[in-house]
Amino acid sequence: MFDLTGKVAIVTGGTSGIGFGIAKGFVQAGARVALIGRDEARGAWALRELDAAAAAAAIYVKADISDGEQCNRMAQEVERHFGRVDILVNNAGMNIRRHAQDYSHAEWHQIVDTNLSSAFYCAQAVYPAFGRAQGGKILNIGSMLSLFGTTYGAGYAASKGGIVQLGRALAVEWAPQNIQVNTLLPGWIETELTAEAKKLFPDMEAGVLARTPQARWGRPDDLAGIAVALCSSACDFITGTAIPVDGGYSIQG
Repeated sequence: MFDLTGKVAIVTGGTSGIGFGIAKGFVQAGARVALIGRDEARGAWALRELDAAAAAAAIYVKADISDGEQCNRMAQEVERHFGRVDILVNNAGMNIRRHAQDYSHAEWHQIVDTNLSSAFYCAQAVYPAFGRAQGGKILNIGSMLSLFGTTYGAGYAASKGGIVQLGRALAVEWAPQNIQVNTLLPGWIETELTAEAKKLFPDMEAGVLARTPQARWGRPDDLAGIAVALCSSACDFITGTAIPVDGGYSIQG
């Protein structure tokens, strides 16, 4: 039920962190994967990190997905290369940490365009390919800040709250086309983004460990299993959900 053989997945921000962890899981489950990003050197690194057997099953496509036209071209290129598109993982994200009153309008739009608008643009871009494949799966990557408030992160929190609602709206609207849309809410995962946060908040490491019942930070690979499951036929009747992957952080009082 969890076999992805024959499926083609697009993973935005797939050259590092959570995106790369999910991409590795997809390849291990038999899928072919397109890693989307803006840094060609990082794209080349990611392809090298996949094992030799997986190399033919993965490509890197350079695109700035905050630009809707580039999203369209990216989706068309992936479909031309692999012949189909079955899965979209909207993982690309960024943050600029400021007090709310200090954000410039340009910084606000940069965060929202990268984290939220891009997910909508990519969903629109793959919709025709999903139609030709007679269905598809979209997996959005939210955050603990889809649930909680924070300081130094109004733009990020707004974008990650919005991506949950975008997923629910698409799940309802596109259900007749056999498209399932779900969202994962990562807890505190060891990535470049959280490394920056640790520098800003020296007490963060201890605070996260104290609140997380499993008493550790997550790893990008911790999201691979649930991603494979939700994008497989085993979960065809699950749509519109938002699932924390956080070691229990969000349930700890």
